[in-house]
Amino acid sequence: MKDYNEFCPNCEADLTLQRGYSNELPYWICLGCGQMLINPELDTDTDIIWRCDNCGDLLNAQEGFDEDLPLWKCSKCGYENSLDDTAVYETEDERISDEMSPYKGLSDEEVLELSQYKDIVFVGDRDNVILIEDIESNKIYIKKLLETYDRSVYDYLIDNPIEGMPRIKSLYESKNCLIVLEEYIQGCTVDRILSEGVVSEDDTIDIIISLCTILDSLHNQPTPIIHRDIKPSNVIVSSDNKVYLLDVNVAKFFDSNKNDDTRYLGTEYYAAPEQVGFGFTASNPKSDIYALGVLMNVMITGAFPKEKRVSGKLWHVIEKCMSLEADKRYTASELSLVLKNLRFE
Repeated sequence: MKDYNEFCPNCEADLTLQRGYSNELPYWICLGCGQMLINPELDTDTDIIWRCDNCGDLLNAQEGFDEDLPLWKCSKCGYENSLDDTAVYETEDERISDEMSPYKGLSDEEVLELSQYKDIVFVGDRDNVILIEDIESNKIYIKKLLETYDRSVYDYLIDNPIEGMPRIKSLYESKNCLIVLEEYIQGCTVDRILSEGVVSEDDTIDIIISLCTILDSLHNQPTPIIHRDIKPSNVIVSSDNKVYLLDVNVAKFFDSNKNDDTRYLGTEYYAAPEQVGFGFTASNPKSDIYALGVLMNVMITGAFPKEKRVSGKLWHVIEKCMSLEADKRYTASELSLVLKNLRFE
């Protein structure tokens, strides 16, 4: 038995009563106050817990460790750790909060650039989409903190903006996410419009024609870009009645040599069969046409096609958009022409 009292020196909690505690552990995080406590039996001259930033092993217990060294190579995994006491955490909660920070790993210059914007409010129910204001110019932008993304798509679009999509202002990639600052489009999403009632067939066709124009541009880049997440919340009608397509966080470049997606991404009911692992091909430009077909039906009826179908000639158009075989669907330009003819019959 050890000859010391097993109480937290910070909050005096009885450690022996805390679930999982053992005096054989090299260190313990007090469940009462979150204080990180090193085992007094450990042969070390410090009460600071030094853990490998790569594998998490306790550096204090490694032979020859000295916290006065500027660097220490972990004997377990070989990772070279910086022993900087300015990065020492007071509690485990503080460490976890820092590790999960969207700004973790950004350079001082990048953090300084981001500090010129102030957060205003979360957009909708999403805590990773924030309305921000440039402190100097008072201009409003959108900031997105993305964990799922293809950086190459964003890099391309920042240099090759697409008409009808918010322009990307800047990108910052931290250890935890991609931070995107983009143009703020003032208006109503189709999702919000639908919350007040269904949309007329003529207005729906006009919106879909505008989306076809945007998709035609995306699909006809030197390497086609597939949006892969067309749905009511990603379509906005601006205050000057222009249609915009939002969010390319699950977009990807089309690769004709692939017959399956590496990851199955998209929104249920809007995602084409090949996006979720069915069919004979990987996602392709016509995957977006499938989503347009579903969107048209939802806008006009307020329901998915399996629940309620649009009546008349438009259903035949939607049905072709939603063909299980991608090759039988329209291209964006073909769908636009068909809808224009239907609109003005």
